[in-house]
Amino acid sequence: MTSALATFVPGEPGDFGPREPARTRVAFAAAHVVADPAGGVDWEATLHFRRHLWEHGLGVAEAMDTAQRGMGLDWPDARELIRRTAAEGGGRLAAGAATDHAQPDTLDEARAAYEQQCEFVEGTGAQVIVMASRALAALATGPDDYRAVYGAVLGGLERPAILHWLGDMFDPALAGYWGSDDLDEATETLLAIVADHADKVDGVKVSLLDAAREVDIRSRLPEGVRLYTGDDFNYPELIAGGSDALLGVFDAIAPAAAAALHALDRGDRAEYDRILEPTVPLARRLFEAPTFNYKTGIVFLAWLNGHQDSFSLLGGLETARSAEHLADVLVLADRAGLLRDPELAVARARQVLG
Repeated sequence: MTSALATFVPGEPGDFGPREPARTRVAFAAAHVVADPAGGVDWEATLHFRRHLWEHGLGVAEAMDTAQRGMGLDWPDARELIRRTAAEGGGRLAAGAATDHAQPDTLDEARAAYEQQCEFVEGTGAQVIVMASRALAALATGPDDYRAVYGAVLGGLERPAILHWLGDMFDPALAGYWGSDDLDEATETLLAIVADHADKVDGVKVSLLDAAREVDIRSRLPEGVRLYTGDDFNYPELIAGGSDALLGVFDAIAPAAAAALHALDRGDRAEYDRILEPTVPLARRLFEAPTFNYKTGIVFLAWLNGHQDSFSLLGGLETARSAEHLADVLVLADRAGLLRDPELAVARARQVLG
């Protein structure tokens, strides 16, 4: 790695600049948390990064899997994270509500756990993202159980929520979600829930890395219900085709993503493609299998770019990717114009890769 870095000559950073929110697409970045090397969350650095996302006109999707929810971030810290981010008032905010503060033994207990977290999220002023629940996946015996739980939870909300279908490549404990291992059957259950409660559903975030399925779901949603792409491999074509966005990769490529969305606002598809095309190899490397370890590369890039003072993740997950993987993240980010201070980035990379 030392020899590779010795010959690496970074290019110039992209000229992306701060942005207002896009007009033709709603776009959230699922944001990571900054871990304090001494333990716990570095709250100020974590909030600093959310200001960075808002400055580029992106909404913040808080306390999601990108923030290591279920992989180091427990509910007490997630609750505090949502509270602090909401208090910033810097821009659009949605936040994850799940069942991870409890150990439900019944469907009623799972529903009650969801309702407790939803009540807290709405109380902060944030929009609810109803996250996929590991507990519900373990307890449910079929589609009807999902329809009952989600129906009750959605019925109790004050404002329309975003539903989240997180595939098992992101979390193996969610295999068979919506009551079936058959994705066609699972899709029908999700669409039935949305149709039954369309007035309480702002949109559906689909994180399956399956572009064709996402397009099919988008075409079948009730009028006014958004499809928020969670496809970190195929996002350029899906957004251009009509999906909105709620993406972990936007944490890493926020300046480019914002600039591309503004090009789309202007109807300049060529410029949109020019900006986003070089981000795709980076995204595919970040989210390669095992996909759930993508947080390591996301945080590495934030550290390279000076958004935080240490390359640390909760639970020591900075070691989850190889040095070769991280070296590729450096090179691919450079090719996309995403190293805002190339000299700093290379100096920091040497600390880890040298």
